[in-house]
Amino acid sequence: MLDWNPALYSRFEDQRTRPARDLLARVPLAAASRVIDLGCGPGNSTELLVQRFPAADVVGTDNSEPMLESARQRLPQARFEFGDIGTWAPDAARGNAPDLIYANASLQWVPDHEALIPRLFAALAPGGVLAVQMPDNRQEPTHRLMREVAGEAPWAQAIGNPERLRTELLGIEGYYDLLAAEAATVDVWRTAYQHPMASAAAIVEWVSGTGLKPFVDPLPGELRTSYLAEYERRIALAYPARADGQLLLAFPRMFIVAQKKA
Repeated sequence: MLDWNPALYSRFEDQRTRPARDLLARVPLAAASRVIDLGCGPGNSTELLVQRFPAADVVGTDNSEPMLESARQRLPQARFEFGDIGTWAPDAARGNAPDLIYANASLQWVPDHEALIPRLFAALAPGGVLAVQMPDNRQEPTHRLMREVAGEAPWAQAIGNPERLRTELLGIEGYYDLLAAEAATVDVWRTAYQHPMASAAAIVEWVSGTGLKPFVDPLPGELRTSYLAEYERRIALAYPARADGQLLLAFPRMFIVAQKKA
């Protein structure tokens, strides 16, 4: 997959940051010494962490250098490091486990959650918190139509199996069961945000910065153009205009906040 585009991602920053705020609001920590933002992107979520825990050592990690550069410009007072969530581990040289591991809209790109979630939780300091938010929209028209178009000619051969392009989530009960036996508390919930959008093209622009990337990145120029045109046509049919002319984009998200025993 080609690298992430911070400018494209940030065009809908207010809407993308809202669930990050909602996640952080449920973190039951009065203070923290070390905070990790896994998959920090352009730093919008890291900025929330710096504001909430001004005395903490806040570290953002991402596997996209353009995203990290954008984050560093935004928050020079924080540290940002290149890293892969699938292999991330606390810095043993620093000798302190994090009080908060925060992952906003990033773990859905990482496979094997049955191993990943317990490993991240085990890396916390006693009393620490794992806070996770993930889009749970694979069955929404935006994402069903991505796969539907990708499975048809002339795009199917270049894209490959569309079902493998994002991790299948375990469901609320699955994540609760992964954490409940070892945690002091586990808080899980699901929210469907409703975003008014100006047009089908605006919806396509929204998902172009995230979920649509694995579908269009493998396509050469003409195939990419035709795929996006057909996808937008189907999006327009799936999202009719509301009373004010806007299209209402439903965006379900899953939240997990688990605190380790002290």
